[in-house]
Amino acid sequence: MPSTKIHFVGYHPKTSVQSRAMAVFADRLNREVGDAVAFHFDSDIGDLGHKANDLLRMVEAGDFDGCYFYSSYLTQRVPELGLFELPFEIASRERFYALLDGALGRRVTDSVAANTGYRVLGYWDNGIRHLSNRVHPIRTPADCKGLKIRTAFNQFHQAAFRAMGFEPEAIDVKDLPAAVADGTVDAQENPLTNMINYKVQAYHPYITLTSHLFGVSAVLVNAAKYATWPEAVRQGFAAALEQATAAQRAYAAQDDVTCMKTLKDDGAEFVSLDEAERAAFVAAVADVVAAEKERFDPELLALFDAA
Repeated sequence: MPSTKIHFVGYHPKTSVQSRAMAVFADRLNREVGDAVAFHFDSDIGDLGHKANDLLRMVEAGDFDGCYFYSSYLTQRVPELGLFELPFEIASRERFYALLDGALGRRVTDSVAANTGYRVLGYWDNGIRHLSNRVHPIRTPADCKGLKIRTAFNQFHQAAFRAMGFEPEAIDVKDLPAAVADGTVDAQENPLTNMINYKVQAYHPYITLTSHLFGVSAVLVNAAKYATWPEAVRQGFAAALEQATAAQRAYAAQDDVTCMKTLKDDGAEFVSLDEAERAAFVAAVADVVAAEKERFDPELLALFDAA
């Protein structure tokens, strides 16, 4: 019998980039450690009767061994992650990965260990986030005025979208499809792949390519349980995750291409912002971003600016 049992849980469909990367991980882990580990992955915690928001708590409590999760939900406990929540501050995947894989990423990893019951084993690409809505094309902040937008449970996100003119409402991702379908919200923001995962395009014909955020997905394990794993298992886990991370990031980039085609084929109308239109959104959130940056020490901001 396996000496180590590891149960990971996600919150996306089996077709998602995260679930596909987990399949790569499971295959490589089996090749690395064989029968020494029994690894099980449930792709969607909703199928287990829980909300997505329950997953972080359940991993920290030891009900599950690990997960991936959008880092936005950890910013109150790990302030360094707040740098990745500043809209329009990161312009490319190359810079995004340089931040995650460099000194700033290492500092975030240490802060997670110091302030939570998790251990970060890697960082995945949670997608470039854009706007969709059911009312009209959005080109300027004036077009956002009065629209109800679904946000994550993140106070800074809510402040930023309010500055754009939206009326933000925090809703669990499990409830997002229903909120879009029944008109509880007029707008939402997500990577294109999630718009398809949650069938947003059936109700939101207008998609604005704002690229306002590059989402971080942290691969987390329960720190106490990780400490009990044999060294050979830890090494095998690290090797498997390295391969899975490369695959996940490649999947995320490719999905931007294939999902845009799918959405267009489904009738979605895309809006690409010109330089002046993008500048108007940057200006709308400038005061909110400046106030948020004051929370970070100069050394941390220097690491962010250096990558």
